[in-house]
Amino acid sequence: MNNFAEELDLSWAEPSLETPEKLSRSWGKNYGFDYYYPLVSRSPRIKEILKLIKKVAKSNASILIQGETGTGKELIAGLLQFISLRSKKPYIKVNCAALPESLLESELFGHEKGAFTGAYQTRLGKFEQAHEGTLFLDEIGDMNPFTQAKILRVLQDQEFTRIGGNKSIHVDVRILTATNKDLWQEIERGNFRADLFYRLNVVLINVPPLRDRKEDIPLIAEFFRRKFSSELRKNIRGFTEESMRLLKNHHWPGNIRTEKLWIKRGTQYAEA
Repeated sequence: MNNFAEELDLSWAEPSLETPEKLSRSWGKNYGFDYYYPLVSRSPRIKEILKLIKKVAKSNASILIQGETGTGKELIAGLLQFISLRSKKPYIKVNCAALPESLLESELFGHEKGAFTGAYQTRLGKFEQAHEGTLFLDEIGDMNPFTQAKILRVLQDQEFTRIGGNKSIHVDVRILTATNKDLWQEIERGNFRADLFYRLNVVLINVPPLRDRKEDIPLIAEFFRRKFSSELRKNIRGFTEESMRLLKNHHWPGNIRTEKLWIKRGTQYAEA
């Protein structure tokens, strides 16, 4: 990775691409969005995703976002919240893969004082914190079956109990989820509940990997070139033809996340 970043010569070529910020704003106007996210693309598949987002964002439907690591699933979830009818309400994010099973249940549903060793006071979970707003469950495919069952109950009944409690708590929460796994395969392996899948998959958004939208590689590179040039206070004018060839021909296993990292490193190595 370091060698590739060092090969990116960003010092000399004049930028010839349409300004990503300008394109993002024009998309906002065309699709009725008022946002300035770096969700820039010329890909027909991404444009179809934006059309779908516009159709479903203002509903209360549960939405499942599928795609490889680094494709921008969290960004899409944020955009859904930003233009939803709940945009002024809480937006709570939980990475299900980042928490051990022993902590995930308490994180989501909270606990009562004395519920377990170390529970010195009552703690509100993410569902209560997201009341009247949106809860984004990232990497839902890594959630254990027991917690899946509790999530299903919330979706069915709009209520749950804290750990150690006996009182049902009503919540009004919209659920957005994301995964980099094939949930059908996880269902067949017995790792994911089919009934929960159907509840979460009211609307499905499949985010294509960067290798399938290569027309976006230069645009994304230019966006991050401008961003990191400004942050590092370097007067870097653009990409050489050889640098752009390297970018376009790379497979990008980590997708946009990896491209961002390499452009940042290339900017750091560049002389300006």
